[in-house]
Order: sequence, then C-alpha cells, then structure tokens
Amino acid sequence: MSHWVLYGMPGSLYTAKARSYLRKQGLAYEERVPGDPRFGADILPATGRWIIPVMQSPAGEVIQDGADIIDHLEQCGAARTAYPSDPVERVIAHLFDLFGAEGMLRPAMHYRWNFDADNLAFLERDFVKALDPSADTQTRAEVFGFSSRRMRAAARSFGVSPPTYAAIEASYLDLLARLDAHFELYPYLLGDEPSLGDYGLIGPLHAHLSRDPHPSQLMKTRALNVWRWVERMTTLDDFAGEYAARPAPGAPAVKSLTLASLLAFVGEDYLADITAQIEYLRTWLPQQDEAVLSGQPIERGVGRAALDWRGHQIEIGVAPYRLWMLQRVQDAAAELSPQDATRLDALLTPAGLAPLLTLHAGRRVERRQNREWWV
Repeated sequence: MSHWVLYGMPGSLYTAKARSYLRKQGLAYEERVPGDPRFGADILPATGRWIIPVMQSPAGEVIQDGADIIDHLEQCGAARTAYPSDPVERVIAHLFDLFGAEGMLRPAMHYRWNFDADNLAFLERDFVKALDPSADTQTRAEVFGFSSRRMRAAARSFGVSPPTYAAIEASYLDLLARLDAHFELYPYLLGDEPSLGDYGLIGPLHAHLSRDPHPSQLMKTRALNVWRWVERMTTLDDFAGEYAARPAPGAPAVKSLTLASLLAFVGEDYLADITAQIEYLRTWLPQQDEAVLSGQPIERGVGRAALDWRGHQIEIGVAPYRLWMLQRVQDAAAELSPQDATRLDALLTPAGLAPLLTLHAGRRVERRQNREWWV
C-alpha cells in the first residue's frame, strides 16, 4: 500500500477529528467506511473490536483513536503541527481537546437523536451508506434500527434525558455564542494556526452539530463565525480572508477575553463531570482484582457516576479513556517552568479550572496495542 487509509464514518464525531487533521496536513489519504470488506479482513483482527476511526499507514501499521492518529503523524513530521510552540498554549490545546472530544457529548447526542422530524431520514441514509452500502430496503431498516437504538442508549449514558433537554440546549447556545465571539476575532482557537484544541472541538461541531440537519440550521443562523471555522477545519485551505482587513489583535488569542470566556464555560459545564468520573475511579479501583486489572485491556465503560449538572441530578458512564485524555492535560502542565506555571494559573483559576490539574484516580491509564490499559 502506498498511501494512508482512514476507516471511519462521515457522521462519526471521532472520525471528524482525525479527518480534519489529515486534511490540514495536505496528506494524501483514502477514506473507507466500516462496511468495506477490508475493514473486517484487515482492521478488526488488529484492533480486536469494532471501533473507529482507524488509520492504516503505508507500511501497514494500524493506529486506532483520533489522538493516537494525530500523535503518530506528528512523529512522522507534520506539515502543520497541532502542538503550539508556547508551552502554556499546549496545555490549553490539550484542555480543549479533552473538552471537545468528551465534554461536548451531551449536545452532540441530544441534537442528533432528539429531533427526528428533521434528522431521521438523513441519519438513516448516512449511517447505512457507511455500515452496509449494499443493503436492500429491509436490511437498511434493520441496520439503522440497531445502530440508532445503541446510540440513543449511549446518549442516556451522557445524561441526555427529557428532564435535561432544556438545560442542554441553553448550555449549547451559550457555548455557540462564546465560540462565535471568539471566531469573530481569530480564525482558530489559539490564533492563526489550528491546534490540538481545534481538532478536539471539530469532532462534535462538525460531525453532529454542523452536519445533521437540525443543528446545522441552528449554527448557520446563530453563529456564522463558528460555521466558517467548521469550513476552515474541513479543508486544507484556510480561506480566512475576512480577517485580512482587521487590525491585528492587541494580545495573543490565549490572552483574549473571548478565550477566557470559553475557559469559564468549560469550568461551568465540564469540571463537575470529569471530577465525578475521577472520584468514581478512586473508589472503584481499590475494589478490583489486581490480576484482572493489569492482565487485560480496560473495557470502554466501568460504571456510572452521579453528579449535579446545571441543577439536574444525572448519571453518566465512566470511561477510563477520559482519564487518559485528562492525563495529557496534566502531563503538559507538569512540564512547565515556574514562570509558565504562573501564566497558566492566571488563565485557569479565574475560570474555576485549577482543580483540573490535581484530579487523580490513584492509577494511570496508558494506550498500547490500540487499547487502554491500567499501569
């Protein structure tokens, strides 16, 4: 094989992250859907489970997970690195990677699965074309029925239920307004170049919230600057001409009031969520058999944690993968000089996010063999 291959789905949140990075690199690649026979023949034996996205290198290596795909390609020599040169900006990029990939699942799933009048016909065709392109009418209904039931159940595990719908919508519209104000001034999250933070955010904001019919209309009518950012993030071209006539901002994007507003939103919306998951793991881990913990890959979910989210008592699935993503934020922060640590604190403390750096489960997760493992 002489090129890179990305296995994923057009409507997949995690595929959107990897695809955006590949496009921004100008890397020649082929995208295949899971319904391609080569997915079962070449990919499933390597990953040991049905999961996307998966990238296959020209040498035949199989890399699963958007973050791992980005890191693998960075090590190969990225045309446009996802990692800012400024160490404080690197921490912020990791933080938004965590928030985008894991903290935006509530609006992503709500706006996909709770507006059937607008979305359902589109989703059925979109899903089936990726999962079973040759399906006949009866099979198509069965394939989509199975997938949609699984995804609706997954939405509930993120705290999406009728009592929380209004709060999810109010929260998302608040975030959309803050993002719109930021992208009014800057083409990307941290300025003129896309970073890991942009790639984290593009997953939900492209695959679900700008592509599915109902939320797409919402974004286009309420947040044109966010829509334009989505367009930039899904092509090699920056086509950011609308910024050319404006004077340069007086300070880097990381010091802007609009980024401070976005950090404050992450503190309001996600800190309680990730805290509840880590606290659950701190209690759960000592109760497990050590031989089982260390002798096999971790299951995607290990239980459910309760928390108060925007005035609602909700239960969410606990996924050790999120601990791994949090570790990446914390590890980047641990590398800072004392001076840079002070700069970071000046950003995180007003946003209520300083506790994020001290959340520990009592054990670390690492990624190897395309799975999570306890270490």
